[in-house]
Amino acid sequence: MRLLHVICSTDPESGGPIEAILRNAELLLRDGHEIQIVSLESQEEADLLKLPIPVIGVGQGIGRYRYNSRLTSWLSEHASNFDAVILNGLWNYSSLGAWRALRKLSTPYFIFTHGMLDPWFRSKYPLKHWAKQVYWTLGEGRVLHDARAVLFTCEEEMISARGVFLGHPYRECVVTFGTADPGGDAEKQKQSFAGALPALSGRKFLLYLSRIHPKKGCDLLVEAFAANVADLPSDVDLVIAGPDHLGWAKDLQALAARLGIGERVHWPGMLIGDQKWGAFRSADAVILPSHQENFGFVIAEALACAKPVLISNKVNIWREILAAKAGFVEPDTLQGTQNLIHNFYSLSPQERAQMAMDARTGFLRNFNIESNARSFARTIARLSEEPKNTGTTMREKIVS
Repeated sequence: MRLLHVICSTDPESGGPIEAILRNAELLLRDGHEIQIVSLESQEEADLLKLPIPVIGVGQGIGRYRYNSRLTSWLSEHASNFDAVILNGLWNYSSLGAWRALRKLSTPYFIFTHGMLDPWFRSKYPLKHWAKQVYWTLGEGRVLHDARAVLFTCEEEMISARGVFLGHPYRECVVTFGTADPGGDAEKQKQSFAGALPALSGRKFLLYLSRIHPKKGCDLLVEAFAANVADLPSDVDLVIAGPDHLGWAKDLQALAARLGIGERVHWPGMLIGDQKWGAFRSADAVILPSHQENFGFVIAEALACAKPVLISNKVNIWREILAAKAGFVEPDTLQGTQNLIHNFYSLSPQERAQMAMDARTGFLRNFNIESNARSFARTIARLSEEPKNTGTTMREKIVS
């Protein structure tokens, strides 16, 4: 198939959507599919990232919404060269601008919400939610309604999205995502990470690896670690790694210092390549106490490295984690986060070793890109042959 992805930004620091595209593309390209991306960034910016997929940057556009009429013009001219178009994300011009072109064409399009219909946003930002409801009624909801299907990465995400916005019914489909085995030299990867963070030499640690953002519960993590520190082994530290677009890390570092754990919390910034995989392989476990998390590629990557995961029940794949016995799940509260840390370090060495084995098994069963990417391609091909949405909802679960 010839697939075109539309996305606001291809910068890896922007989060999960581009990561999802790249992980899926790794296998589909090997299988002979053709994949291309069009984005709301300049061609120069896109070229600097040197992605393994051709990227057409039509320009950034205006303001935070990134309005750029060139996206609609480009798609009007080129979309017919593809078998299907996949829109990635909501609430910026990449979705509405694409719809303005694609609604007039025969090329089928799909849209991945990437967690952007989660009810957490409604409760956290009620005024902003009502502004979005107006925009949904006038524009965004029509994008989903006219899509061949709206794609969700797990059952929990799909169910949670229902009824968040009023009007414009759409067709639902679950297409499970995943990640590839990291491969490479495990010892070399560990050494690469150790070289980046020499202060951890000889110490064990819990790993947080994601954006440093209030949605992710980073403050809960710092406070929970401090609350547990007296009961933890004296050689266990906390690593908080990831990009900090909001400049929040300095406040979290000050919080750690006030709580008396400043020297036991480490901040290496964003980790990529061997350093990232070395962090996974070296950690005791990976922790993510998010208030809202669509899929959580970092969780799938941790499982691939046979690492237990400690997550909140707002990470949408929490049911799969419990079923696989691959970690612990608790509410996204301070007490819940404390429980995650306490419960893990209360396990015997044998129990932790078994959980690590179960984590790896859970990855192979649920999140291995080898099977999931092919299921995704088959689903897109099949649904592309079906009639357009008639206005009713449809549930469809793809089982890898």
